Amino acid sequence: MSREPGRWVDPAEDPFTDPLLRGRAPRTHFPPSGRDPRVAYRLVHDELLLDGVSRMNLATFCTTRTEPEVTHLLARSFDKNLVDKDEYPQTAELESRCVHMLADLWNAPDPASAVGTSTTGSSEAAMLGGLAAKWRWRKAREAAGKDTDRPNIVSGPVQVCWEKFARYFDVELRQVPMRGDRYLMTPEEMIVRCDERTIAVVATLGQTFTGLYEDVRALSGALDELADRAGLDIPMHVDAASGGFLAPFSAPGIDWDFRLPRVKSINASGHKFGLAPLGVGWALWRTPADLPEELVFNVNYLGGQLPTFNLNFSRPGGPVVAQYYTFLRLGRTGFAKVHEASYEAARHIAAEVAATGLFEPLFAGDPQHGIPAATWRALDATAGFSLFDLAEHLRTRGWLVPAYTLPPDRQDLAVQRVLARHGFSMDMADLLLDDLHHSLAALRRRPPSRPLRAEEVSTFDHDATPAKP
Repeated sequence: MSREPGRWVDPAEDPFTDPLLRGRAPRTHFPPSGRDPRVAYRLVHDELLLDGVSRMNLATFCTTRTEPEVTHLLARSFDKNLVDKDEYPQTAELESRCVHMLADLWNAPDPASAVGTSTTGSSEAAMLGGLAAKWRWRKAREAAGKDTDRPNIVSGPVQVCWEKFARYFDVELRQVPMRGDRYLMTPEEMIVRCDERTIAVVATLGQTFTGLYEDVRALSGALDELADRAGLDIPMHVDAASGGFLAPFSAPGIDWDFRLPRVKSINASGHKFGLAPLGVGWALWRTPADLPEELVFNVNYLGGQLPTFNLNFSRPGGPVVAQYYTFLRLGRTGFAKVHEASYEAARHIAAEVAATGLFEPLFAGDPQHGIPAATWRALDATAGFSLFDLAEHLRTRGWLVPAYTLPPDRQDLAVQRVLARHGFSMDMADLLLDDLHHSLAALRRRPPSRPLRAEEVSTFDHDATPAKP
C-alpha cells in the first residue's frame, strides 16, 4: 500500500471514487488536507485536456516538439538552480559554452572572450540589452559634462517587451509606425527620430506581426553616415528573438550581427527557433567593454562570489542544459536542415492560400527576408466573413491560426499568420490546408449574420500593447 499524509490508501481503489473527483475541484480555498498522488494527478491531467494541442498552435513561436533525450535531461536538471554556480559548476560551464558558441555563430570579434548570459526568454534578454545601452549613454554624457535626462530609444514596430522596457526604465520609445504597405522601419524614418539623447536603435530580425526582417545593414549604414555628418555615434541592438537562430543557418549571407561594428548587443530566444524547450533566452555583447561593469552584481551566495546580470535570480538549469544538447545534437548542418523543412512548409501554405483568390500574401516564407511564416490579408471585403471568422472556424478543428490587426496607423488592416516550426511537417500543412478549404466552403454556404471583429474574439496577445498607466 502507498503512504499519503494523513491516511493509508488502498492501491486498488479507483481514483474516481475519491471525494476530490466526486466533488468540485478546489478553486478559491487552500485544500485542508492532502490526497493520494494518483487522485491529484488525475484531476490536473484531465483538466489540462481542455488546453489546445500545442503543435497545432500555429500562433506560438515557442518550441512544441522535443526529443526524448531532452525530456530526460530536463528531468535530471529540474532541481538545479542555475544561479548556484558553486553547487552546480558543470551546469554553469554548459551555459558558458553556449555563450561562446553563440558569439561564434553571430560573428563576435573574439568569441573566446565574449560576454553574455542566459535568461528566461528573449524579452528579459532584450531588456538587458536596453539597460546596457542606457548605462553606456549615461556614462558618455556624464563624461562630456552633459545632462542625462530624457533618454530615448528608436525602433520600428516591435514586440511588447520594448514598450515594457521603455515604461519600466524611463526611456522614451520612438517607434516608427507602419504606413501603407511599409511594415518595417526604414533608414529614412529612423534617422529623423535620432538625436543626442538616443541610447540605441533597435532593429528587429523577425517581426512578430508579419515575419519580416528589417534591413540591419542598411540601418547601420545610415547611422554611420549620421555619425560622419553630425557626430552622433548611436549604437544598435538587434532583437533577434526569432531570426538569431534562423539567419545564420538559412541566410548566412545577410549582414545583421556583430559583423557590423555598430551592433553592440543581440538578444535571441533559445526556446523559439533555437529549438530548446521553454525557459531560455540569450543576451550577448560585442565585446566585454560593451557591457558596463556597473550592471554586473557580485553576490555572496552560499559561500561563493557570484557575478550576475539578470532581472531574475533563481532559475531552472534544465533549459540551458537542453540548449547545449541541441547545439551538440544538430550543429550547423542540422539546424540548416530543420529550418529548411519549416521554410518549405511555410512557402507551400502561402502558395495555396494565394491560389484561393481570396487572400494576398504579405510574406511567404522567404529565408532571405524573414522567418518561416506565411502571412496574408483578405482581398474581398464583401465576402461576408472576416479573417476572424475563419480563425474561429479553424479552431473547431483544433488549429490555432491567429487573426489580428496590425499596430497603430495600420489597425485598419487585419492579417492572418501561420508559423511553421520544427515538427510542422508537409503532411500537417496539407491537413491544415484541407481544413482551411472546408472552412471557406462552410463560411460561403452559411456566412455569419455579421462578420466578427478583432475585439469580439480571443486576442492574439503575443504582441499586445500594454494598457495605459
